[in-house]
Amino acid sequence: MRIQFTVAIALVLIGVTSAQAADPYGYRAPYTVEQPLNGYSWAGPYVGGNIGYAWGDVSQNRAEPSGLNGGVQGGYNWQFGQFVLGGEVDIQASGASDTFAAWKFSNPWFGTLRGRAGFAMNNILIYGTGGLAFGSVRAQVLNLTETNTTAGWTLGAGAEIGLTQNWSVKAEYLYVSLNENHFMVTGMPNSYDFSVVRFGVNYKF
Repeated sequence: MRIQFTVAIALVLIGVTSAQAADPYGYRAPYTVEQPLNGYSWAGPYVGGNIGYAWGDVSQNRAEPSGLNGGVQGGYNWQFGQFVLGGEVDIQASGASDTFAAWKFSNPWFGTLRGRAGFAMNNILIYGTGGLAFGSVRAQVLNLTETNTTAGWTLGAGAEIGLTQNWSVKAEYLYVSLNENHFMVTGMPNSYDFSVVRFGVNYKF
């Protein structure tokens, strides 16, 4: 009996010594299951601002208005795995203008209402966009000024990079076509087609 008790004590001591050798501090972390890090989320509403440059041409005239523009945008994204779908609206003040002969054309403001579809690689989003465009075209001859508001369409693409879960920056190209309107001061219909390159920042809620 004494021999069996001695053997049992020896086995316990060996087990304790082995455990302490494996963990010299006598502490064992609880069992955990490894989980991958959460991916960047593009889903939800957002607002932001942008600044860019526009250049284009006026139909029935050789004026080529160009200039800086800037404004605000807002939208909402839905995310399905790596695919992101959403909608965005923006409004821009524009300094694009040009004079040819006696006629000066300018584009004081424009805006768009677009859908967006993109592919996300974690915090990088590559997307295409398109939809409705609207804005004003102004014609001036001598002391006569006429401004028409018109609609049209837009198509473009861009890339957005998430800096944090709330803040992102983007670069975007849009082609915008504003439909023809008849101008009394020119005596003919004139439209304005232009390209926009802009950079912006968004805050996602």
